[in-house]
Amino acid sequence: MINGINLKICGLTSAADAHAAAGIGADFLGFVLHPASPRHVTIERFHEWRGELPALPKVGVMVYSDIDALARVRDAGFDFIQLHFPNETPFFEAASWTEIVSHEKLWLAPRVPPGREFDPCFVPLADTFLLDSYHPTQHGGTGATGDWAAFAWLQGKFKRPRWVLAGGLKPENIRSALAQSQAQFVDVNSGVESAPGVKDPAKLAALAAALRGG
Repeated sequence: MINGINLKICGLTSAADAHAAAGIGADFLGFVLHPASPRHVTIERFHEWRGELPALPKVGVMVYSDIDALARVRDAGFDFIQLHFPNETPFFEAASWTEIVSHEKLWLAPRVPPGREFDPCFVPLADTFLLDSYHPTQHGGTGATGDWAAFAWLQGKFKRPRWVLAGGLKPENIRSALAQSQAQFVDVNSGVESAPGVKDPAKLAALAAALRGG
């Protein structure tokens, strides 16, 4: 935690970058399991260097496809599962996810298009919700910022879950994002990279300094 803000560094593709993230004070480490992502890490690769990773909670990030895939990620050894899915997903289908992954371990990341509202029916299904910037074909890591005011409204209205702000966050805008969103938990990915999946130590340090108000 940095200055009272929980921090997840996502899109990690090496143990060295994971240690760099831990070194600046990250609380969670994120690993993208979606094959279409330039930051894709296979479950097998994650297992190969899991023993080299810092002793921090590890989040497996996936795009929902079916129950079997969710079960495979559940059994892969992650502390939490971050599940991206369409906001229009039927409630009965989303409810079935909690039979595979517990509320405590499940981070729901609904993809809410511009002009649409987050469907509150999902709120009872997980203890943590992540709101990322919407893109019609990509699931995070786009570098585009989201609607910080909408995040603040949702966090204020639905107080039981933990809310995580993601999307286009970087050292240059993190203070503005926190002020406008009132977020207490942020997820940073492309904003601290030198290339997709390669974290930049200088940008990581700059992020930490910005979070500390420097």
